Amino acid sequence: MGGTRRRGSDRRAEIQDVAVDLFTERGFDATSMREIAEQLGITKAALYYHFASKEAILLGFLQEHLGALDELLDWADGQPPSPERSCEILSRWLALSTRRGLRTMRFAAVNQTALRAAMPAGQDGVFQRIERATLLILGPCAPLQDRLRIRLALLSLHTTVLAARGTEADDADILATAIQAAALLVGDLFPAPELPKPPAERRKGHLTHFPE
Repeated sequence: MGGTRRRGSDRRAEIQDVAVDLFTERGFDATSMREIAEQLGITKAALYYHFASKEAILLGFLQEHLGALDELLDWADGQPPSPERSCEILSRWLALSTRRGLRTMRFAAVNQTALRAAMPAGQDGVFQRIERATLLILGPCAPLQDRLRIRLALLSLHTTVLAARGTEADDADILATAIQAAALLVGDLFPAPELPKPPAERRKGHLTHFPE
């Protein structure tokens, strides 16, 4: 039973990864469930077994990313405040991009309308989590400029993804540049975050560059 659940979970993750790559390359509205199934080499019926619609694929993908951020922030909330904790929060936040976060950032950069439509009304999004992370990193009485610096550091990956459009930058380039930007932004507030390792493998067909 456990093996079956894991295989089902792996299949759902593969569907989400392929679909989000297609949404990024072609646009959410221009991508059909048939095209997703063809890219995966499965039937539409098999695709619909896992997801009722492409909106459901996108929502599941986004919720998993937000859930990973929540796990990080919940962990941080249980640790005593310190410069080391602040560094660890930022490092782990950026390290999430070595898994599925970078896909999310690429998608978000070119599908803002679909992203807003996918989020259920009243549900907190990334910016609410950035606000919580900033509070955990700096505490409640930090000066405004310091708060803005931390928010920019937390957004460094998103900003770097946007800056990389139209260039030959790959995942490793984007991650390295984002971490350098974050380190410059935190300055003397706490130790600079460490560079997370880039993905060891890229799935065949994975977009390492932005579409033109």
